[in-house]
Amino acid sequence: MRKLSQRYIAGPELTDACRVVEGLKTQAKMATLDVLAEEIHNRDEALAVVDTYMDVFEKIRQQHLDSNVSVKLTGLGLNLDHDFCRENLARIVRCAAERDNFVRIDMEDSSTTSDTLAIYRELREAGLDNVGIVLQAALRRTLADIHELADLGVNVRLCKGIYLEPPDVAFQEFDEVRENFVSALDALLEAGAYVGIATHDEWLLTEGVRLVEQHGRAHDEYEFQMLLGVREARGDQLVQDGHRLRIYVPFGEEWYVYSLRRLQE
Repeated sequence: MRKLSQRYIAGPELTDACRVVEGLKTQAKMATLDVLAEEIHNRDEALAVVDTYMDVFEKIRQQHLDSNVSVKLTGLGLNLDHDFCRENLARIVRCAAERDNFVRIDMEDSSTTSDTLAIYRELREAGLDNVGIVLQAALRRTLADIHELADLGVNVRLCKGIYLEPPDVAFQEFDEVRENFVSALDALLEAGAYVGIATHDEWLLTEGVRLVEQHGRAHDEYEFQMLLGVREARGDQLVQDGHRLRIYVPFGEEWYVYSLRRLQE
């Protein structure tokens, strides 16, 4: 499993991740760094994750890396206490703001969706604008969520979603998820959102290009996003065609659960 995971993970240390981001920069690709930390059981573990993100932002600043960060709220204590998690996230977002950087809140399984969106809104209403969210096309609620978030002027990563969910929560058929992805992307662009179009699906990549052109978006008003180690040649082609591309670069010792999801995908 560790051998298989090496394709998708920069390594166990921040220095490994920085080396990968430097390499992406030479390919005119941006990055988002993710600290692998999902199985948090106490407050001290969550606070340690916060400290790691502080180190990440300082290293990005020092090395002039073209990267922001992604965070999972369960790694910041979401399952322990809502307010504790929000304050941990706020610390990270403020640290990013001081360094002119940006934080993306990853979306996890559907049991966390409402709480994640609530914390995102709380931070935005507190005046923290350098933070974005993720929406999953597989979830039946996503179009409604786009409508609810429209007043914030959101920055969204739109992905299919890889978590196994019950039929009343998520679309089960491949084509249904695809169709909802296109509908969600169209709704986000119509609402004026900045969208990270996160997919490796060739049909969705083609539809993404079509929709950003249809909505008259300049190339700095959206981006495509891909996972480290997945469809690298296609990513190169997107860059050659003039599109912005950001690569999701996870690192850390907690690689096992992330690797299972990548293999499932």
